[in-house]
Amino acid sequence: MTQPRCIVREAVRGARRVPLLFVHGAFTGAWCWDEHFLPYFAARGHDAWAVDLRGHGDDAAPVELASIEDYVADLLLAIEQIGEPPVIVGHSMGAIVVQRALHRAAVRAVALLAPVPLQGMLGSSFELAAKNPEMFIEINKLQIGSTMPTSLGLLRDALFSPQLPVADVNRYLRRMRHESQRALFDLSWPQHFWIERAKVPLQVFGAQHDVFFPPPAIEETARLHGVAAEIIPDIAHVMMLDANWAQAADRLAVWVQSQ
Repeated sequence: MTQPRCIVREAVRGARRVPLLFVHGAFTGAWCWDEHFLPYFAARGHDAWAVDLRGHGDDAAPVELASIEDYVADLLLAIEQIGEPPVIVGHSMGAIVVQRALHRAAVRAVALLAPVPLQGMLGSSFELAAKNPEMFIEINKLQIGSTMPTSLGLLRDALFSPQLPVADVNRYLRRMRHESQRALFDLSWPQHFWIERAKVPLQVFGAQHDVFFPPPAIEETARLHGVAAEIIPDIAHVMMLDANWAQAADRLAVWVQSQ
């Protein structure tokens, strides 16, 4: 099996702490972590890794039939590359990939950021479509690709906080890409069959202004793992790229150090 591509930022000072492995969500790639989080954690003594799941990354060809289990296989290979058990951080779809991999992976601890709910995305999608159908349509155009124009304002409101500069929004949207339709199908349904309570330290972080997975949905995942969800204020779903990304990184760093 082909090894997945990883972006690696080595620790830049002092004794090396536990390595971190970041797993991206749908439509993005390892690049989303390299914008802020990888340099941030490398500066604090961690070797910081981010994996490109198959079909992701700027130069990767989309893999239309890649499943969530295929992404789990990519994650397991990335863990092997590190050579020691890391702390894994998964965002959104990546949080489901991480949870599905836990019973097969040697890891120190796990952080889940804005995870897809355990009941799947279908309920959240219907709720968003009912509350804001225009926003729901624009989000789905990300999957269609560039064949239809999108509303920058609606997409920014869906993914980011209003404080994020328009130039950054444009730059990030240009790098987002088509997601595997099979993976999205897999995420639509309840995940309980594949996910069990973690046997390693785990924390769940939500975003206060997440229009996809608001705090009540985040708390369901936290309850499964026997922890209290930590909701980060003044930040939206794509928290590693948002205007207040440093606040999310700081909260994550405090938790990682406590482990």
